[in-house]
This record gives sequence, C-alpha cells and structure tokens, in this order.
Amino acid sequence: METRQIAVALGERSYPIIIGQDILELAPGLIQAAGIRGRIGLITDDNVAPLYADRVREIIQDAGYSVAQHVLPAGESQKRLARIEDICGALLEAGLDRASMIVALGGGVVGDIAGFAAGVFMRGIPFLQIPTTIVAQVDSSVGGKTGVNHPLSKNSIGVFHQPEAVLIDMQLLESLPDRELRAGMAEVIKHGVIADAELFDHVVAQADAILRKDLTQLQMPVARSCEIKAAIVAEDEKEQGLRANLNYGHTFGHAIEAVSGYDTFLHGEAIALGMCAASALGRALGLVDDAFVAAQRDCIAAYGLPTRWPELPLEATLDAMTRDKKARAGKLKLIVPTRIGAVVQRSDITREQMAEALEHIRQ
Repeated sequence: METRQIAVALGERSYPIIIGQDILELAPGLIQAAGIRGRIGLITDDNVAPLYADRVREIIQDAGYSVAQHVLPAGESQKRLARIEDICGALLEAGLDRASMIVALGGGVVGDIAGFAAGVFMRGIPFLQIPTTIVAQVDSSVGGKTGVNHPLSKNSIGVFHQPEAVLIDMQLLESLPDRELRAGMAEVIKHGVIADAELFDHVVAQADAILRKDLTQLQMPVARSCEIKAAIVAEDEKEQGLRANLNYGHTFGHAIEAVSGYDTFLHGEAIALGMCAASALGRALGLVDDAFVAAQRDCIAAYGLPTRWPELPLEATLDAMTRDKKARAGKLKLIVPTRIGAVVQRSDITREQMAEALEHIRQ
C-alpha cells in the first residue's frame, strides 16, 4: 500500500503523521525539517531495543547526527516520575541541550515517558514519535498527551507536548506479540464506536486477517483511526470539549488499570472492559439497546479481548474513577454511546449508575 500522510492541524504546532511500510529511512528528513542541530536522544525499552534500536540509530547517525540511546525496562509500571529523572540525567550526561531532539521508539509507555521527558527537559525540546504497537500508532503517539502514572491515578502527572512528527512504519508490527496486537485493536474499535460505523464494520469483517497481521487490512484502520484522532485534536487540543469523546471506555478502563496495579491488564484490555461498562451505562440510560451492547461485545470478543472481570473490586474501582484526571469540580464527564459511530458526553452520572455499569462486567 502507498505511503499516507495525515496532517494534525494545530497552527504553528502542526505536524504530519506518515504511515507506510519500510519507511524508517524517512526519520532523518523529519529531524532535519525540525531544524535540529544538536544530539539525538533515542529512548526505547528492552523489548523493542533488540529488534529495532540499532537500525534506527544507524539511520539517524548516517545522516550526520550523534545519537545517545537510553533503554527503559518495559511495562506500564515504569510510568512514574522516577523514570523521568533517570532519563533527564542520562540526557544531561550525554550532552543533550536545547538544540537536541528526543526520538521515542516503542509502544505507548515509551511514547508517554519520552514525550513527557521531552516536554520538561531544558523546559521543553522537540521529539519524534516512532510507535511500534497498534495502541501507540492509533492513539498515544498522536495528540501530544504525555505523562506518567501516580499509584492513585493513571496519567495524572504530565504535560501537553506535541511531537514534531509521527512516523508509523507498519512493518514494525510484524514482531508485535499477539496479545499486544489484540490489545491495540481495542483503541481502533473505540474509534469506530465513537466516530465511524464503516471503520467498526471493517474491523468486524476483517478480524481474522487483522489477527494474522495482514498489513494490507491493518493499514486502513490504523490510518482511519489517525484521521479521526487528528481531526478531533485539531479542533480541541487541550481537551476542553470534543476531545473528551476519545475517552470512551477510558474512565472505567483507567480505574480498572489502577485497582489492578497496572500489571493485570494491558491498556487495551482494560479499555475493552471499560467500553463494555460504558455500553451497559448507555443501555441503562436508554441511549442504546441490547443489540448495540451485543454488537460491541462480540467485536471485542472477536479480538480475544476481555468482556468480563468477575474479580473486579467494585468500591475501589469507583473510588479510582472519582480521582480520574478528567474530573472537573468533582464531576466526571463520562462518554456514553448513542449508536455505532456516535457518542455523547454526560456529567450527571451518579455513583450508583457507575456501580451498575461495573456490575455488568463482573457478572
């Protein structure tokens, strides 16, 4: 398939998302386009480093840049402030300064950590996203949200810091573990539910091919998801309105991640559970019917994602939801479906209604 370019239109902070196969060689051009003269800090983790770090480093070095590599331990548990201090120390020791750039090579955890480090190092330096997982390609690498977790709340410490570009090489998915692929598709399903019924239908119809990592069938939903997110971010960069729609399933899902210690579910698995809870809430409010709940659940299940968690600790999960960073003046804004392809924002949901929705995934 041909290489696609999608613009995230944010005025002076606009940047391209480039999607294709075997396109890592485009990285130096993106670095040069950003006017970078200093050293490059390549941040990755110990899952991705053995696979792609040498190749990416050599491509950048061949363009005349000096590269300092920093490898993080893999996993959501690494998203904490101590890691940011470690990275900033490593960058200082390597001689990076305000003329430098960070390149984030990895999944959503690497992108969130590296982006946050870029946002605070020397009060902010540019960074380039090279996402290696579905969830990073379609969600976390786009939009400038960066940050780390607190034990009480996911992603509650961070900054908005837009990348200079997002370089999505679909071939990097060939080494992606099956569980990571399935988890990433939760975010694609989410984009279909909130904004595009045709995208939802595609991921339903092509589930077998996508799970076989057929890149032809994967590139369309990745690109379409990026288009949806880019359009929303361009309209509402700092999540004051429309961008909250992207949080469908996430208020429930983030609470599930927090109460499970960030080590039971992958992010996409928790979001799958969160979407199931959100659909139950929509049904209870009379906004969707049983057919919607079943269609979403069946799609999620087709990708091997969880639709039930019988061990869910109800009160602890509700408490974690109240600490969600998206709360305003003590009120949560929950995203509730009205049909495949459309959602609404509700700030009038009671604790009892949230409890009932969570019961749906405990049964």
